[in-house]
Amino acid sequence: MKNHLIFLAILFIACQGENKEHLMNPTIPVTYPETEKKDHIDDYQGVEVSDDYHWLEDDRAPEVEDWVVRQNQVTRGYLDQIPYRQAVEERYRELYDYPKLSRPFRVGDYYFFYKNDGLQNQPVIYVQKGLAGTPEVFIDPNSLSASGTVAISLAGSSHDDRYLSYLRQEAGSDWAEVHVMEIATGKELPDVIQHVKFSGTTWFENGFYYCRFPDPEEDVKFSAANLYHSVYYHTLGTSQENDPLIYRDEEHPNYNMYVDLTEDEQYLILYKRSGTDGFETWYRPANEQSPFIPLFTGFEHKSTVVDHVDGAFLVHTDIDAPKYRLIRVTLTKPDPSSWEVILPETGDLLNGVSSAGGKLFANYLKDVTTRIYQFDLDGQGKKEIELPGLGSADGFGGKRSYQQIFYTYTSFLYPPTIFVYDIASGTSEPFYETPLKYNPEEYTEEQVFYSSKDGTRVPMFLVHRKNLVLDGQHPAFLYGYGGFNISLTPYFSPMRILILENNGVFALANLRGGGEYGEEWHRAGMLEKKQNVFDDFISAAEFLIDTGFTSKEKLAISGGSNGGLLVGAAMTQRPDLFAVAFPAVGVLDMLRYQKFTIGHAWSVEYGSSDDPEQFKYLKAYSPLHNLRDGTHYPATMITTGDHDDRVVPAHSFKFAARLQEAHQGDNPVLIRIETDAGHGAGKPTSKIIEEGADVLSFFFYNTNSPVKYLKG
Repeated sequence: MKNHLIFLAILFIACQGENKEHLMNPTIPVTYPETEKKDHIDDYQGVEVSDDYHWLEDDRAPEVEDWVVRQNQVTRGYLDQIPYRQAVEERYRELYDYPKLSRPFRVGDYYFFYKNDGLQNQPVIYVQKGLAGTPEVFIDPNSLSASGTVAISLAGSSHDDRYLSYLRQEAGSDWAEVHVMEIATGKELPDVIQHVKFSGTTWFENGFYYCRFPDPEEDVKFSAANLYHSVYYHTLGTSQENDPLIYRDEEHPNYNMYVDLTEDEQYLILYKRSGTDGFETWYRPANEQSPFIPLFTGFEHKSTVVDHVDGAFLVHTDIDAPKYRLIRVTLTKPDPSSWEVILPETGDLLNGVSSAGGKLFANYLKDVTTRIYQFDLDGQGKKEIELPGLGSADGFGGKRSYQQIFYTYTSFLYPPTIFVYDIASGTSEPFYETPLKYNPEEYTEEQVFYSSKDGTRVPMFLVHRKNLVLDGQHPAFLYGYGGFNISLTPYFSPMRILILENNGVFALANLRGGGEYGEEWHRAGMLEKKQNVFDDFISAAEFLIDTGFTSKEKLAISGGSNGGLLVGAAMTQRPDLFAVAFPAVGVLDMLRYQKFTIGHAWSVEYGSSDDPEQFKYLKAYSPLHNLRDGTHYPATMITTGDHDDRVVPAHSFKFAARLQEAHQGDNPVLIRIETDAGHGAGKPTSKIIEEGADVLSFFFYNTNSPVKYLKG
């Protein structure tokens, strides 16, 4: 068998010009670990639901840890038998090995940026004095952990530009510590703030505001519900135990907080979230200990303070404007009748507004690609900023004194490039251009529109070789998300180049539930309308097949987190339509997701099984509860991390166990559980490359696709 597999690998590489549509890869036999079923019944308003794998929720229990080891052994045993697995990893490493820089973050005369030389596990934070200065290492996270699992992110700077705060996170967890450094000397201060989560630092006077949860119990730190998110203030040089509590909503333990400070330091802004959709905006004078004053209440809308100018807030809001607008709210007359419209709602989404150098910068999405316009503070003097093409751009923020600011531009074929923008002249110059290890001229990126089940027009990006023959024989990798008002705009990924090099198609569908066309688009894919998202995704797959880009024997679907739910729902509703499925860190048990960590915050997006009516539609599409015995499911590789404390791995564990039980046929059903890894943020480069090579190898092998271009 081994020699036969090696022969096939050689055949795939050698016979590049031959028609492979009838060649089938040999089946790699899989013997799944035995997963014990234990009777467990949950009662939902009188409806009993069996959950035989409920015991897998306790991811720290010895029997669950043993199950994880056994599942990983089976998965590794399968992947290592794919004949070109190592070659795929080598090519992916080659493509990934290029310097990656972030947009600089300015603090006074100093410029900070992240840089990964290519294959470093974590990006290093550099600092240079002045734009022409020499970069020096400020913090190297790679020196803090042999495994590369300590991640560092900048969190804020003091108003006098003397201190910088940063977050330290380990093993992919959302839990963080705040540390403080003196910029000029690089000296670490003794101040360390623990149990911080979903927070930055907002500096004011001799310290900073931050948000944290109460001390977690260690044995359930990564799974217990996170309640009573609270605002504290830390004075430098003092102990955290003396930090005063600034705000906590005792009546609503599920609320999450975020604080900000206007640049002129006159007002502290408090945002209160009941979940992931909509928030309240409150404020108070920064130099007073007075109660916060409501500016926008209720959780139906999103209103963000952009700046404070001459006694008024400039606010980016969706109130009476589902595609958003910018309004001026005078604090002496904050009622809606006194609002002044600075940038009115248009037919395109006003994705965000920033300020710098006494100007406003408006980021619009026109059919999911970025347009940037510069305005005066009163909304006059409109000037479009020319971008390199139709892709994604962000940045354009800074202090009023700055006359040069930074932005980043990228697209599917255009690696992230950083530009310096001169406000006075309106001109851009490259600050850093990413070197390429492939020829982008061989490929094309295009946008198409297709009809969903109910006739809704949905956009989708396609990336592939130029002059691709639409014969249905190309492996296709369809990605989606569709939720939480998040827009999927064009962005570069070296992993996709391997797909393109092997005559594959990468497709990204902009589904309802996202934010691509504003709040109406978002709300058309949430709560009881969530099925629209799955219909949009399934229709995208049908479009790719009907137009000859691929066939159902060559089509893979992929998504992470809410996108993992998307993949889980699509493969359970249409198991006949896909060859391969990759549900990553997915929300797969829709009846119990709100019981863990921050899951309760998602109920405004999904609904909750605690509500009798919402229970009905959640159960109707919950991937875990819609697996059917004896069904032939796609080849599936579920991925998760053992330290994922956002979407706890129990979702993936239970789904994998039930899918292995229900599935009938030779398609493999595997779960890949990364150790010392979380939801995705801060994952070391070594783990990114290993997982990407596993995913691509599984994809090519189970779509019977020749792997041809493995060398640069």
